[in-house]
Amino acid sequence: MVGFPTGVSVVTAQARDGRPWGMTCTSLCSVAPDPPSLLVCLRRGSPTLDAVLESSALAVNLLHRNARSTAELFASGAPDRFERIPWVAAPDGGPHLVDAAHTIADCAVSAGHEVGDHVVVMAEIVGITSLRTPAPLLYGMRRYGTWAEDDDTSFLSYDFIS
Repeated sequence: MVGFPTGVSVVTAQARDGRPWGMTCTSLCSVAPDPPSLLVCLRRGSPTLDAVLESSALAVNLLHRNARSTAELFASGAPDRFERIPWVAAPDGGPHLVDAAHTIADCAVSAGHEVGDHVVVMAEIVGITSLRTPAPLLYGMRRYGTWAEDDDTSFLSYDFIS
């Protein structure tokens, strides 16, 4: 699947003790428009997954093209990641990464299914926050990328960022 470019998100949740958790996630897809639902695949044993399942809520922060450093930070497992970037608490989901996301979906967890070393988390969207024009950060071929406009503005091509 390395050859399948996809958008980059950070899934966040708040544990019962109030501590925020989050991890970079490219395993995300829309499931249904009614009710609006999506799924994310999170690694078993992850503190973020534990917080998602404890709280039955999560936020999917869809990262914009200039948020590569946030994607890398949340992929690193750094324990101080929430001290290093701006975020705000949300009543209906996980923390909102206000500087890194173009759109945030707050979700209620509806089911979880173990598959291998991951859990497929099914979630119903309860709120959407649009922060800026979508200009998504993409990932594929083990590299980050963005949409780049060609001379013909009706056609977009994929440029990798090394």
